[in-house]
Amino acid sequence: MKVLIAVDLQNDFTTGALGNKECAAAAVNSAKLIREYIGNGDPVFATLDTHQENYLDTREGSVLPVVHCVKGTKGHELDPVVAEALGSSYFPVEKNTFGSKDLPLVIADKTDVSKIEEFDIIGVCTDICVISNAMILRAHFPEVPIKIISDCCAGVTPESHRNALNAMAACQFIVE
Repeated sequence: MKVLIAVDLQNDFTTGALGNKECAAAAVNSAKLIREYIGNGDPVFATLDTHQENYLDTREGSVLPVVHCVKGTKGHELDPVVAEALGSSYFPVEKNTFGSKDLPLVIADKTDVSKIEEFDIIGVCTDICVISNAMILRAHFPEVPIKIISDCCAGVTPESHRNALNAMAACQFIVE
């Protein structure tokens, strides 16, 4: 079985506080792929960057002083095209930082990990949260191939997106 990981395809990263045209395009491309995986019966996990009202008081907020993905706000919600594609056929994983230490645990709880043939990762931002979650998955599932689907990802800038893809390729991820 293939497992799809959709990273942070939320309003604040597509059209909101930290959005850009590349991230919005990645959401549209991702929705098509999400439908394919759900149609095949493959599990889909979606991480959600999740902050609280005191975001600016956090270490991350002091470095990136742009309030985003505050739980309960429109910015925290999935991009509408992604939400429509997912419906209720996915496993949400909230995280309060770039990578989710809980993602491997949720995957192990919701699937038979012995049957996982491949992880496919899509989402935003390639250079921050996608690469972080890819590395966490690699640490927990070292023998499972992990593919990064580049046209379903976008970074803070096109250059940082390419740099992240190159870094992941150097770490033996399949970059497609």
